[in-house]
Amino acid sequence: MFIPHAPNGLARAAVRFKPSSFIGTFVALLMAAAIVSACAILTETSLRASVPADRYAKAPVVVAADQKIHLRTGGGDSTEETDVLLPDTARLPESLVARAASAPGAATAIGDVTYSVRHDGTPLTAHGWGSAALTGTRLVTGDAPGPGDVVVPAGTGSRTGDSIALDTPAGVREFKVSGTTATAATVWFTDRQAVRLSGHPGRIDAIAVLADPGTATDTLAGQVRAAVGHTATAQVHTGDDRGAVETPALASTKEILFGLGVSFGGVATMVAVFTAAGTVALSVGQRSREFALLRAIGATPRQLRRTIATESLLVAPLAGALGCLPGTALALWWSGQLQDRGAVLDSVDPHISWLPLAIAVATTMLTALGAGYLAARRPAKLKPGLALAQTAVERAPFGVIRTPLGIAALVGGGALAGVAAASSGGDSANAAMGVVMLFMLAVGLLGPVIARICATVIGIPLRAAGASGSLAAANSRTNSRRLASAITPIVLAMAFSSTLVFMQTSQERVTAHQQRDAITADHIVSAPAGLASDATERAAATPGVSTAVGLIRASVLVPGGDGPVPQSASAQGVIGSGKELARVQDLDVRTGSLAALRPGTVAVDTTLADTADLRTGDRLALRLPDGTRANPKVVAVYGRGLGTSLVTLPAADLKTRMTSPYATDILVRATPAAAGKLSALGTVTDASGYAAAQDEDRELSAWANTVMAAVLGGFAAIAAVNTLVMTVLDRRRELTMLRLVGSTRRQVMGMIRWEALLVTVAGAALGTAIALATLFPMMRGLTGESPYIPPLLYGTFVAVTIGLGLLAALVPARAALRTRAARP
Repeated sequence: MFIPHAPNGLARAAVRFKPSSFIGTFVALLMAAAIVSACAILTETSLRASVPADRYAKAPVVVAADQKIHLRTGGGDSTEETDVLLPDTARLPESLVARAASAPGAATAIGDVTYSVRHDGTPLTAHGWGSAALTGTRLVTGDAPGPGDVVVPAGTGSRTGDSIALDTPAGVREFKVSGTTATAATVWFTDRQAVRLSGHPGRIDAIAVLADPGTATDTLAGQVRAAVGHTATAQVHTGDDRGAVETPALASTKEILFGLGVSFGGVATMVAVFTAAGTVALSVGQRSREFALLRAIGATPRQLRRTIATESLLVAPLAGALGCLPGTALALWWSGQLQDRGAVLDSVDPHISWLPLAIAVATTMLTALGAGYLAARRPAKLKPGLALAQTAVERAPFGVIRTPLGIAALVGGGALAGVAAASSGGDSANAAMGVVMLFMLAVGLLGPVIARICATVIGIPLRAAGASGSLAAANSRTNSRRLASAITPIVLAMAFSSTLVFMQTSQERVTAHQQRDAITADHIVSAPAGLASDATERAAATPGVSTAVGLIRASVLVPGGDGPVPQSASAQGVIGSGKELARVQDLDVRTGSLAALRPGTVAVDTTLADTADLRTGDRLALRLPDGTRANPKVVAVYGRGLGTSLVTLPAADLKTRMTSPYATDILVRATPAAAGKLSALGTVTDASGYAAAQDEDRELSAWANTVMAAVLGGFAAIAAVNTLVMTVLDRRRELTMLRLVGSTRRQVMGMIRWEALLVTVAGAALGTAIALATLFPMMRGLTGESPYIPPLLYGTFVAVTIGLGLLAALVPARAALRTRAARP
């Protein structure tokens, strides 16, 4: 039973007079606090992130569609609700505007839409004129727009009465300029016409409700909520929640930060706590003779437990508090890098309060206290008369509790690896991450057994290395528990870093190959912000062009293999026929035919087909970008979805469900002379140039995996160095004895060098084995191919691991041999 302990004299004396015994523990706990505090800060930032209302600042109440799908899984007491963010903006029926305006206390309700139009290639933002009341926009010249009219910025060069052509989501239209405003880059239509031209007729982005004088916001919100009802999944927003409506990117920002803080943070925290606990246990174990002496002179088991627990409470709070400083710096740097790369809104700054820092300190203290209690069990149970004798020999590597649990974790990891190999897509990736965690747990629990096996196997060639090698082999085999404490963090560093980095290199390699093999077009016309709405037709009409197919890039929600929760999948909408697509894009069709692609049908990649158990002729239950349900018929299954898109469907099925329905690429089969003529539509490249541009777009994912690998691997590497230093410094008596019995300084240093090599090579080999056991089933499920491990990168990992191990062992060994006591 846990009870708080007040510091006693033994604990204070141990920390005061033998601080070197606690330096390693302090460093491990400090690093654990840094990891926990950084992830906790990101998590709190995701939960508290908000954007002040700007456009809707004058509207106390805003109604918008729910931007998430809410799914319930399980039943009874085990019912869980899962929220899935929609890829694009969900919208409300235009008919709800009148219902919101009828709410008591509502002065007026404005149906608002926002979308992009173009004038001579210049992007402009379009709204309905009724929403000018939200921004205070006033006419400089002319009148408000009527049917067929538009109000334009004064800087466009158009004057009242002129005709102007605008490229809208509904196509190119001619309008009469009825007036001008001082607002830059914004055009205004009538409210009804703005909705018709938006590309999603009959649906609006939001409803801004203005209040009658004297009506409280909460009162109005309740009345509006009652008026619009719940049939359209409409949500009523007030305060800072209004900012989230006008800034849809806030939801993805919160999701990214939450994923880092919780998903990655959970793994990182477990690794940090696991490593810190091992260091605390090592520190206690190194003082076994001291505790045995205390037992021999009459100290009770309770006094020993109190002493060890109090030592932890003396060291952990300071380590936790100081660890919050680098943890805060890591969170700030990480958030800033995400903002620079456009993954997180610039207006969302890290939220640093007492809560994540308190969580980090509390986690550190509980880790130290729990590890201290567990490590204190054995010295507290020693019989006083035999205490010193029992500590003079190494304990057996087999533990009554640890060994069965370790074997169970090992068997479970092997079984889960088989499940991952038999699965596909997301199921395989999820199962594979469980593999690495179970194997790491097995290494931690079976550490002494594994260390003895490694020492026995590697010790055979070591005995041929002379006296130093023989000493190292004998020492390592005899002190397997000490060896295990040094190997475990190295295995952690190698396993996690290799899994994260080589998962990225494997996906990058497959994606790049598929992308290059899929493009058979002679030219690609691209514009990341979107091409003109008639660009595909104009490209097809260009002399020398035989085929032109436009592609709209989007994301849809498809069935996940694990239960009813859908997963996001990349999609391409085809402007043109499936037969024309086959001329410019080789998707490696396995079954069916792209020629059958038409509205109401879909083609899918093999990984998606395997995950959802689909065959040609089946129906794919998916959700379009705005959450609308669809059930298209599968007409083809292809094999190059990672390099193109996992889902291919006609653009007509996508365009009305997207905020920006403009094509971003046009694949063209044409003569070389046509390239110059196509440049009027956008940037023209060949297949290799287009593939290179797509490689740059994937840099964010590669960077994110590299940073996570650096955080986890760096922490584990520091823990490994810390453990090796602690282990070598604790062996000063042993090194002194070797010198006294006649061993030369060179022989002793050679022994330390060989031991460090044994530890690092064994740790790197075990970490590599765990990474491979994870990567093979994961990559088979995700890409259908084996993992790709760049030899130079892997060699760098091994070289750094061995280099750090040698440095961490040799430097303290040299310092120990310089002491007066170590001189013969």
